[in-house]
Amino acid sequence: MTREDVGHRPADVGLVLGGIASVQCAAAVATRMFDDVGPAGATLIRTLLAAALLLAVARPAARRAGRDAWRAIVPYGAALGLMNLAFYEGVARVDLGVAVAVEFLGPLAVGALLARRPRDRVWVAAAAVGVLALTAPWSADGADPVGIAWLLLAGACWAAYILLGGRASTVLPGLQPVALAMAVAAAVALVPGIADGGGALLGGHVLLLGLVAASFGSAIPYGLEQLALRRIAPGAFGVLMALEPGMAMLAGLAVLGQRPDPLGVAGLALVVAAGIGVSRAPALPRRPSPSEVG
Repeated sequence: MTREDVGHRPADVGLVLGGIASVQCAAAVATRMFDDVGPAGATLIRTLLAAALLLAVARPAARRAGRDAWRAIVPYGAALGLMNLAFYEGVARVDLGVAVAVEFLGPLAVGALLARRPRDRVWVAAAAVGVLALTAPWSADGADPVGIAWLLLAGACWAAYILLGGRASTVLPGLQPVALAMAVAAAVALVPGIADGGGALLGGHVLLLGLVAASFGSAIPYGLEQLALRRIAPGAFGVLMALEPGMAMLAGLAVLGQRPDPLGVAGLALVVAAGIGVSRAPALPRRPSPSEVG
């Protein structure tokens, strides 16, 4: 990475890393709701409050959006909603660092596919080996297979979200597509969230945790990332984003006391290295920022 790629001040890089850390800490906080409302209920509270925050800021002209706009935004939001629901179902069963690494296979595969460079197949293979080391399916202490299945679904939805996001981002200006997509995401989580959480969804403790998760998972990191993107090249931003699984493992350790074993750390390093390798490809579309999907 050259000086030109990352800008002239370490603070610029710190903004991106701060945004990633904020999202992963928000995910860790959200797990505190699981005992009260379950993962689906936590998804509903988090996406509903995040949608409220984004709609208040973006003020989208939903009534003026034409059919073409909604045809782009609805599948975009549906992918976002299912991704968040599947991710929380996975995190309920698998440590946070492992969960993000498994989910990260989705955008990594898309990046490698769109780059069309032979060496990116090696990076994807390295990431797959890293995930195997993290999940240890051969061991009695390996990651919960149901949780892994949820996380693979989350990764597939993340990949779909990337591919759908290009069109959706052009139909309305600024934050409006993301705000409306988050509202659709909340609608996706509505029925399973109410079934899982019931009346406990209105508890003060749950709403407070949900507000923290929504704020630190959307509003705060988005602001940090927007400041950073003005001064950091997209390629460098993608490389920094590849550090997200590592930041998730640190958040799991600091907030939840989840301690990885040496094999898991080595596996995570492979996933991060693969993400950096693929992100260095020229002319890749921007992956969604953590604040959009966390």
